[in-house]
Amino acid sequence: MSWTITPDDIHDLARGAAVLGTGGGGDPYIGALLAAQALAEHGDVTVATLDEVPADAVVLTVAMMGAPTVMVEKLPSLDEVVAPVHALGTHLGRPVTHIACAEVGGVNSTIPIAAAAALGLPLIDADGMGRAFPELQMVLPTLYGITASPLAFGDEKGNVGVLQTVDNSWTERIARVACVEMGCSVMISGFPMSGDQARAALVPGSLAHCIEIGRGITAARAEKADPVERTVDLLGGRELFAGKVVDVERGTTAGFARGRARIDGADAAQAPSTMTLSFQNEHLIAEVDGRTLVTTPDLIIVLEHDSGLPITTEALRYGQRVRVISAPSDERWHSPEALALVGPAYFGYDRPAHRFDGTVDADLEEAAA
Repeated sequence: MSWTITPDDIHDLARGAAVLGTGGGGDPYIGALLAAQALAEHGDVTVATLDEVPADAVVLTVAMMGAPTVMVEKLPSLDEVVAPVHALGTHLGRPVTHIACAEVGGVNSTIPIAAAAALGLPLIDADGMGRAFPELQMVLPTLYGITASPLAFGDEKGNVGVLQTVDNSWTERIARVACVEMGCSVMISGFPMSGDQARAALVPGSLAHCIEIGRGITAARAEKADPVERTVDLLGGRELFAGKVVDVERGTTAGFARGRARIDGADAAQAPSTMTLSFQNEHLIAEVDGRTLVTTPDLIIVLEHDSGLPITTEALRYGQRVRVISAPSDERWHSPEALALVGPAYFGYDRPAHRFDGTVDADLEEAAA
């Protein structure tokens, strides 16, 4: 059944999206401001479930591409958000009927809300990942043979382009070069899908899940309960580590925020231990004293120790007291084809995928290789 996103939902939705974004997806505060502005100017957005999308619908994803660290200072406008959608609709020669999220994480779950409001189109309660990943081809639609191109991109200066590429990896490579030249942050629209394709390839219920997580954190704090435990319960995950951030190495290269964070244990049991998080926009590897605990594609999430608020990779700072949790990804990410796309080996880490519960996808990783 369809429902409506109002300005009252944005805060919780953005907070929940920042949790699922595993440190990436862009600043949730910026995304929330943009979505709230669009809703104030253009009215509430109708959200359709996947079951309600007509078979012959024209569905486009809308997102920010680039380094989250850049977007903190390079704020997008509504005109910048909708320009790629207009360009792609013109290129396709068909009216766009629905907007969807490419990923459910940080700003990339709220930018589509802004686009849907400004364009007067329904938004689908689904996304292409169930989390956030750093590269454009790293979506479930890729596994279903759905092409990212034609893909439109635009910047704050009014430059707009449309790419037609041979596969989704080439879309990423070419668009990333354009993104870097255009200031390391652009708005994009792509992955044109029919309703039937969207039903098969997307993760259902993503936006409702974001709101549930955000409200859960808010409610736990109001009840004087532990918001981190509440989030773990809602995600079906587990807590990995608690401690103090003692070092962050971070740099923006090739349109990504890459780096490592080191967290020293908080209590007597963990005090001799150190957790290391490796990230490329999103957290990819969690290790304690050199022992791998969890890797991509499962979720690695950093929360503020007491408030339970999510901390993005660009917001990690020395001295923060944090708790690190993990949660399962969509099961489709653990197929051999998916691990070849988003597993540790793709990012240059010589180890099998470790799931949130400690089990290892060694056999599947070998098959993917």
